[in-house]
Amino acid sequence: MIHKLRRKFILIAMVSVTLVMLLMSLSINLINFFTTDARLQDTLQLIADNQGTVPQFSGGKPAGQPGGHFSPETPYSTRYFVLRYSEDGILHSADMRHIAAVTKEDAGTYLSIALRHGTGDGYTGSYKFSVEQTGEGQYMAIFLDCRQELRAMRTFALVSLLVVVACDVLVYVLVLLLSRRAIDPVVRSAEKQKQFITDAGHELKTPLTVISTSLKVLEMEVGQQKWIDKIRGQTEKLSALVNDLVTLSRLDEEKPPVQMAVFDVSGAVLEVAESFRDFAAEQGHALETDVETGLSYPGDEFSIRQLVSILLDNAVKYADAGTTIFFRLQRNKKGIIISTQNACAYVEPTELDKLFDRFYRVDKARTPRGGAGGFGIGLSIAQGITEAHRGSIRAESPEPGIIKFTAFLKF
Repeated sequence: MIHKLRRKFILIAMVSVTLVMLLMSLSINLINFFTTDARLQDTLQLIADNQGTVPQFSGGKPAGQPGGHFSPETPYSTRYFVLRYSEDGILHSADMRHIAAVTKEDAGTYLSIALRHGTGDGYTGSYKFSVEQTGEGQYMAIFLDCRQELRAMRTFALVSLLVVVACDVLVYVLVLLLSRRAIDPVVRSAEKQKQFITDAGHELKTPLTVISTSLKVLEMEVGQQKWIDKIRGQTEKLSALVNDLVTLSRLDEEKPPVQMAVFDVSGAVLEVAESFRDFAAEQGHALETDVETGLSYPGDEFSIRQLVSILLDNAVKYADAGTTIFFRLQRNKKGIIISTQNACAYVEPTELDKLFDRFYRVDKARTPRGGAGGFGIGLSIAQGITEAHRGSIRAESPEPGIIKFTAFLKF
């Protein structure tokens, strides 16, 4: 449990930090893109307002022109070309004086781009362009070279991503080192709780044994009485509860006390299932088994037998009267699957996962016929056993009035 809690803490911390850093990086890159795009748009507007040229001016911002980032060097550092054409696609002029990467032979390609796009702004390759109508059926397309700006944006995006990755790795190392200290109060509380359950269990076993022995002696002296039988029944019930609580406490340990060894799981499971056949018949249920033969499994045989007993006991107690209980063992690629299925009172889908909570019961669906139920911790033990074998268990309702428990145990 402690190991799982620590992993969950690290996962939540890393997901939160990563999302925040990615959001921050994305925001900065978007701001950088829109700022750069606005600057390029100002330059295009400047060229358009001056009939396809960058004006000469002595500093700051030319009178009546947009933007405040222009300088006397702007006419010499701005690379662009201008196409003038009519709406029927006839090119009237191509001004290539301010560009070296494009020749007049390439004008047709860029003219087709402008014709397809129509009026407005856009990007093509390493150029940002603007198409404006200059007269009746006459257009001007300005293509501004923004190779350096695009390269700078890509470099900035890559660097910011690398910074996010580096910070993520650093945060992971710090969280990994400090996670034990962060969850230490929870760990101490859990350890004290488990120690209390274990100590209380051992302390309760002695008086329960004395009570049970005293009842036998009393019965020999006064004969059989219903009061003695009731006391004995409650004593046995309390002893079973203590044993279950101790078992749960041990399964909650970081290293559960299970002895892993390869054994014939088919034979063990079938033996346990057959031992429930008469019990099921007494309760008015037929038991159908489908056990794949010849399967071996590297696990704790006693725990697997206990898992099967819990599932079958649960099915017999809560199955509708006169219905059949289905039990199955099969193999898949990664392990083995043990499942039971039976008819029962309707269980809300939202309550299926809660069935594995300790002492949890659904008033209608989890009340056995005759009222002789357990303590509501059997399925919790089953969950602990599957997790100790690196597996999982789930409850599902294939159809209303049917409940199925499936335990998956990894090899």
